[in-house]
Amino acid sequence: MSLLDHVVSVVLAAVLSATAGVVPASAPTGDLVVGRDVSWPNCPKGLGIASRPTQGKPMPPASARFVVVGLTNGPAFHPNPCLEEQVAFARLQHLWTGAYAVLTYPTRSQLVEYGGEGTLGQRLHRTGAAQAQQNVAAMAAVGLDSPIVWVDVEPVSSPAPWSLRPRANRAVLDGAVTAYRDAGLRVGFYSTPTMWRDIVGPVRYGFPEWRTAGLSSRAAALGRCGGPQFQGGRAVLAQWYSTRADFDLLCPGRPADALLSEFFSRL
Repeated sequence: MSLLDHVVSVVLAAVLSATAGVVPASAPTGDLVVGRDVSWPNCPKGLGIASRPTQGKPMPPASARFVVVGLTNGPAFHPNPCLEEQVAFARLQHLWTGAYAVLTYPTRSQLVEYGGEGTLGQRLHRTGAAQAQQNVAAMAAVGLDSPIVWVDVEPVSSPAPWSLRPRANRAVLDGAVTAYRDAGLRVGFYSTPTMWRDIVGPVRYGFPEWRTAGLSSRAAALGRCGGPQFQGGRAVLAQWYSTRADFDLLCPGRPADALLSEFFSRL
């Protein structure tokens, strides 16, 4: 066994052991199809960037039907430090698997490195595209074949918060969307009406929506399925979370098997 193989096996064992601390759903889910989303918080402790240290949170239980795996360690240009192990976990558990990535406004150094020449809008567009391209490369490297990337649009405090100019923020978003679609991937958005409006303004793409109820309940998340759109798309997923885990459900209205086949892959 190579040194790399040994490291991967050790970290994967740590990720798998975290499932022993899974907090089960508080009540039966009935006909709802429920899964989880995981990312850097679910990596074993001792990894991650300084502003996003990993937390060792539990991985999905056997009852989960699907998982959405985060590609970044919080902000863009910082990869999820155990993406390979989380994808291996999903494959081992035979979970329907998708991908999401946090989009962030670039730091000055990132704008210099990835923005090139031209107007600020052009440079921001290229930087957004570079974020997406890095994530697409990360997916390919670990064999994560998701038909869609959910672009997470929410406030980020560091390393660079969103600007106060929705038009500038939208240039970053447009660049990422273009790059994902150029790579042959569909795009959906994770956000809320307030976060979306404050960051990118009232623009409407009409893409699928993953809506969050925040630190709340399954009932609140289910209510988001029929709640207001934030960019003109139909609700596909709804999220709620506790201090220990992020939960998700497929929004009712279409056959679950059809939704799983459309928005997730069997690895």
